[in-house]
Amino acid sequence: MSFTESNMLPLGSEAPPFVLPDTVSGDTIRLQDIAGEKATVVMFLCNHCPYVVHVNSEIVRLANDYNTQGVSFVGISSNDVDNYPQDGPELMKLHAEKEKYPFPYLYDESQNVARAYDAACTPDFYVFDKDLRLTYRGRLDDSRPNSGTPLTGKDLRDALDAMLSGNAVSEKQYPSGGCNIKWKR
Repeated sequence: MSFTESNMLPLGSEAPPFVLPDTVSGDTIRLQDIAGEKATVVMFLCNHCPYVVHVNSEIVRLANDYNTQGVSFVGISSNDVDNYPQDGPELMKLHAEKEKYPFPYLYDESQNVARAYDAACTPDFYVFDKDLRLTYRGRLDDSRPNSGTPLTGKDLRDALDAMLSGNAVSEKQYPSGGCNIKWKR
């Protein structure tokens, strides 16, 4: 697993639409179905990446803290499950239940959604405003596995707080970093 940083999709980009299966409910979910009244957070995750494992508790806290404020969250896994079966849909469902994800955990089998978002790593975070325009992309915070830096979600929380208070999100944004998305060969 090589350390990879976000590609940093340009701010102001429109959220690429998607229609993907939710591994937990079994429903097919469209971006429009889960778009938040005030903001939508799209997260590229997977089950086994140590960087995602490290942030799971904080993304659950974040989603629980903000989903009552008009912010919706969605997790998407785009990894090649032929070569990384631990990221398959059945195990995604078990993982989401174990972690108590309060958001849909979608499976991007074709990897087309990851490509549309220019996602590069797990975790990778994107925040879209009520009009589904990108206002933030990058890291959760500056904590990394075994760094000794506590998880706070500060960067993502600052972006959401700015949006919810009607202020501009700072354009000083840092890429996320983690395992590269496991692309099909």
